[in-house]
Amino acid sequence: MKPIVPFALFAAIGCILTAGCVATTNKNTVNASSDTTGSWMNATTTPNSTSPLKGSLVVSVAGFSYPTNLSVYLDNQTVGMVNSTSSLYLMVSEGNHTIGVCADFVCEQENVTIRFGRYVTVDFSERLHKDVVIREPTARVLESYKNGDHLSVNIEFINPSKKDLQISGVVSCGYSYIDDRTGSKMGDSTRATFVQNVKAGQRITKGLVLNLVNGNSLSYGFPVIEELKVT
Repeated sequence: MKPIVPFALFAAIGCILTAGCVATTNKNTVNASSDTTGSWMNATTTPNSTSPLKGSLVVSVAGFSYPTNLSVYLDNQTVGMVNSTSSLYLMVSEGNHTIGVCADFVCEQENVTIRFGRYVTVDFSERLHKDVVIREPTARVLESYKNGDHLSVNIEFINPSKKDLQISGVVSCGYSYIDDRTGSKMGDSTRATFVQNVKAGQRITKGLVLNLVNGNSLSYGFPVIEELKVT
């Protein structure tokens, strides 16, 4: 056996000196993995928790159709946009947060608690439907009443946009009466124009007077707005 030992020792030394006989081990090896979060976004805010863990938050307005994208706020910081066909997916630090969505000057918000491994979904559709009744600048007749030989009309001007606007148009109303001289029933209409400056995010009500013929048994329909212009 003694002659075999030196031969084994020399063989081992030869193997070490030969490339490919020894594999180097790196203790700092990092396992690479692909991104499986899809459209999830990391929300950078000031969390109400010191935990480094994050949970999932989905913001939706699926049942609310609006002409533009809506801004989404998390703890008073803008984190993205959302619309009726595209929800916003966020990864948020554990803790208590406030999530909100704004449609022009109307904002809805909700307090949420985020926990690791939990999905939280907040849909603002119903609240936006309720509060954002008028989505475009417009004017509408609220009420009307006879005052002598005049018809008083109250008009509401609504400007949900972010800039000051001028809203103009014509209010018309058809009416009928009995002519004093002939006793015949007559038909006629009355019209008046209006021009109103409305500041951004403002809703105001102004009165307008329509002239009527002074006759007996006067009856009138509900005033309507024609030729509405927004500039």
